[in-house]
Amino acid sequence: MPSLLEPFTVEFFVRALSGGVLVAVICGVVGTWVVIRGMAFLGEAIGHGMLPGVALATVLGAPVLLGAALSAAAMSAAIGLLQRRGRLSYDTSIGLLFVAMLALGVIIVSHSRSFATDATALLFGDILAIRPDDIAVLAIAMIVTVGVSAGFHRSFVATAFDVRIARTLGLRPQLAHVVLVALVTLAVVASFQAVGTLLVVGLLLAPAVAARAWTTRIPTTMVVAAVFGAAAVMVGLLASWHFATAAGASIAAAAVLLAAVSAITRSVLTRASRRRHPVDHRDVGFPKSGPVALPERNR
Repeated sequence: MPSLLEPFTVEFFVRALSGGVLVAVICGVVGTWVVIRGMAFLGEAIGHGMLPGVALATVLGAPVLLGAALSAAAMSAAIGLLQRRGRLSYDTSIGLLFVAMLALGVIIVSHSRSFATDATALLFGDILAIRPDDIAVLAIAMIVTVGVSAGFHRSFVATAFDVRIARTLGLRPQLAHVVLVALVTLAVVASFQAVGTLLVVGLLLAPAVAARAWTTRIPTTMVVAAVFGAAAVMVGLLASWHFATAAGASIAAAAVLLAAVSAITRSVLTRASRRRHPVDHRDVGFPKSGPVALPERNR
């Protein structure tokens, strides 16, 4: 037991855990909408869309988070512009920009002298290097995420189920979609340092998928997803400490594993419940006193 708790006495581990929990809350809230709306490809594309900004910031010595935010925002805006002006479908627009931004990011990073180190941090994150000011930024991002989600909740719900009804109710579905894309962008940028661009979608999707196995109410799903995400951060960091594995990859793997365990557990409990309370199909449609009497003329 003392060996298991040893990491909690180390300052950088506690900072990583604190930052990871804040990221889990952000991803739990936004990831719920991503799963409901089927926007996983968008999250993946924005994650790779950060590459040019992050790479350029790394080469120039500028703040990496700023480069990531600017590049991700440009990616989101370009997707909307290309879809409206280019008459392309949503997934086609994302696919084209996905490849373009990924290629541009690799080209920029390839000019850096420390290419291998930069590429590793870029793709898989470096949560153990989180500083106190990074935690402050994540706390602000969490407050913004929760506040915007609460403010646009009705619009998000109506838009998710029927755009026409949302428009009829005056909930402005186009604005709701833009705001939701902005929240996905914020979540991806906030998660970048924790798990990198390749693994960010795992932390965005897996906790929400795990939560939806237990609840159908959206606010409850967000809370449960945040708890699953925080658990994934804890398990991943402990695995990284004791087994000398990459922290970001361990967190993402733990998140997916928890989603799988959640789904299997829910399935087993559902089957066990059905066995305890079997339905006698012979009684369906008939009163308990006996079969339905036929009309006089049909006897």
